Amino acid sequence: MSGTFGGRSGRQGRLSQWLRGRRPKETDAADGGGREALLLAAAAAGLPLAPAAHPADGYRCSCVRVGCPTPGRHPLSFAWQTQSTTDRAQIERWARHQPQANFITATGMTHDVLDVPLEAGREALERLLGSGVEVGPVAEGDDGRMLFFTLTRGTPEDEDEWWPCQLDCHPETMDEHPGMRWHCRGSYVLVPPARLPGDDEQQVRWVRGPEHPLPDPLTLLEALTDACARHAGTDHQGAAWPLRR
Repeated sequence: MSGTFGGRSGRQGRLSQWLRGRRPKETDAADGGGREALLLAAAAAGLPLAPAAHPADGYRCSCVRVGCPTPGRHPLSFAWQTQSTTDRAQIERWARHQPQANFITATGMTHDVLDVPLEAGREALERLLGSGVEVGPVAEGDDGRMLFFTLTRGTPEDEDEWWPCQLDCHPETMDEHPGMRWHCRGSYVLVPPARLPGDDEQQVRWVRGPEHPLPDPLTLLEALTDACARHAGTDHQGAAWPLRR
């Protein structure tokens, strides 16, 4: 990434400009790439995918469930954990037969996701890149969240290092990691490109594409938690943001 911005002189200013939405074209992973190509690139990077619902008529969900609590954001199948795959042929079939579907990626298999408020994430990303830290894929959504994709904490051979995602939802974790959600085993996030419900064309898009290697989550954690704590104190008088699915 540092090659994109040249030498260290003036890097911080250009990083700030990029993070405000005026990033150079060569850093935009979506340029010139269609939906199917982006999904295949995510799968090739080891992110297991499964089809998800999509927005319908503004704020409604394609699942047609009355009062769907997460319109356009949930898997189509209750078996999404076993259905999730990186198989190219299967993803091509899904993408072509369900042209409007969003896709989720199941976390806790090969990767986790650190999910933070957008402004805190942008601040942390600028700090991390400016410090020369290897940051992996990053996505941002028009819903005000930023997703940092990392290696998973555990593997099937290291079962003691796994924990189910619901463990990061307990109230006692809020003070330690305000505004952050650690998606691990048993959770999922939308993978770009994805459409969000709303009157306008809202999206989840790559800021840094899946071609970037997944980092150890602990290399990002301090910068992310610090940024979340600062923004929680500044914008909400010390109240922590709610954790979200």
